[in-house]
Amino acid sequence: MSDWILYLLTGVALAFAISSWWGVRRLKALHIRSTVGGDAQDPGLTEQRVAVILNPIKAQSDEAKRLIQRGCLAAGWEDPVFFETTAEDPGYSQVAAALAYKPDVVLVGGGDGTVRVVAESLVHTNVAMGLIPLGTGNLLARNVELNLNDLHANVNTALFGRQRHIDTARMGIENSRTGVSSEHVFLVIAGIGMDAEILADTNDGLKKAVGWLAYTEAGMRHLPGRRKKVSISLDGSPEQVRNIRSVLFANCGLIPGGIDFIPQAMIDDGMLDVVVMSPRSALGWLLMYVKIMFKHSGKLPVMTVYRSGRVVIKCPEPMAIQLDGDTAGEATRLTVQVEPRSLLIRVKGQD
Repeated sequence: MSDWILYLLTGVALAFAISSWWGVRRLKALHIRSTVGGDAQDPGLTEQRVAVILNPIKAQSDEAKRLIQRGCLAAGWEDPVFFETTAEDPGYSQVAAALAYKPDVVLVGGGDGTVRVVAESLVHTNVAMGLIPLGTGNLLARNVELNLNDLHANVNTALFGRQRHIDTARMGIENSRTGVSSEHVFLVIAGIGMDAEILADTNDGLKKAVGWLAYTEAGMRHLPGRRKKVSISLDGSPEQVRNIRSVLFANCGLIPGGIDFIPQAMIDDGMLDVVVMSPRSALGWLLMYVKIMFKHSGKLPVMTVYRSGRVVIKCPEPMAIQLDGDTAGEATRLTVQVEPRSLLIRVKGQD
C-alpha cells in the first residue's frame, strides 16, 4: 500500500510540475544575476583572432559556422579557425590546438559537455570564451541570460559582446574501490547521489524527442530509492555525518524549465551553494518541490543549503557523480573547490 501511495503522490507532483513550469519561468528571480551586469567590460579590441570548438553533430552547427564566418568577414578580421569535436575526443585536443593559434576568443558551439571541456583549458588564461548553445540543457548559457532560440544573437554576443570574469569550481574525484582518481572543472551544478543516477538512467531516445523533460521520467523512477550515509566537511570544519539522497554543488542556480533552483547562488561571489537533500518519503520530495517552485525562503529539514568555498565528502560505498549534467563515474571521496573569477566569458551588452 505504501508503494502505491508513493507513486500516486509523485504522479500528482509531476502533473503539478508540468502545469506550473510555464508560469514559473516568468517569475522574477530573487536577485539580479550579476553575470550579465556589474563590471562587464568591452573587450577593447579593434581586431580579434577567433577560434571555434564545434560539435558537428549538433543541430544548427552548420548554420552557426556560417554565421561566425560571416560575422568575422563583416568585421574585417582574419577568418575564424574551426576545430570539430569527435565521439572519441569531446574537445581536449581541439582546445589545445585552438590555444596554439593564440586566439583572443574561443567560441564553443555545442552542449554542456563541450562547454565544460573547453572551460577546463581556458581557466586562468584570460582568453575569453564565447557561448554558442546547441545542446539540450545549455546550463551556463541560461545562467548568463542568452536567448537559446536566437542563434544569430548568440553568435553576435560571442563575437562582439562585453566580457567579464566568473567563478568556476574544481572537483577531485577518488574511488577507493577501483583506485581511479581524476580532477575536473564544472561551471554550473555538480552533484553526488540521486541526481547523477537520474542522468545516467535517462533514456537517450526520449531525450532526443522531448529534450530536458526526459530527465523527469528518469527522476520519477528513482524517487523510491534509499538514503545513503556520507560525511561532509565545509571549509575545513569538523565532519558531519548525514543520510542523503543527493548533494549538489551550485556555482549558479538556473536549470532547464526556467526553474531558479537556488535563487541565492551567484556565479561570481567566490562561494558555492551546497544543497544537501535527504527526503525519505514522497511527502519530503513534495515539500522540496514546493519550496523550489515558489522560491520559499523558509527552512526545510530535508533540504539544507550551506555556503562554502571548499567541500569534502566521504562515503563508505561508491556513489554516482555528475558534472554540469554529464556523468563522471563513481566516487568514495570528493573534494570540491571554488576558483573565484577564473574564467573570462562573453555576455550580452546592456540594453
